[in-house]
Amino acid sequence: MAAQSRSGEAGFTVAEMLVVVLIVGLVAALAVPSVQGALKRAEEAALRQNLAVTRRALDDHFADTATYPDTLEDLVSGRYLRFIPEDPTGPRGQGWALIEVSGGGIEDVKSRSEGTGRDGIPFREW
Repeated sequence: MAAQSRSGEAGFTVAEMLVVVLIVGLVAALAVPSVQGALKRAEEAALRQNLAVTRRALDDHFADTATYPDTLEDLVSGRYLRFIPEDPTGPRGQGWALIEVSGGGIEDVKSRSEGTGRDGIPFREW
């Protein structure tokens, strides 16, 4: 409840303000781990989806042409992908680690990330 000063104006006491700041700080401290966990789950879901889409495009290209593409850009120009998805867990701007077949062409893509998933498996092995 707001206390009245000598001049009759309503206001908050220092103790009331400290209680409010303490409560806000407690709620924020409890929310941070939950938000960080949600961000990690979203990042992993994006990686799984981007790997699945890119690998599907590689397989479709091989099914249609009996060869793997020389570059990921070939998947875009061949309309297997609208754009090359990014690796959400890897270093920015470095793209995917490309796995090439001995005869030439890209057979698979992997993450360049040094991180590990919540299941304990490194992103590089997904």
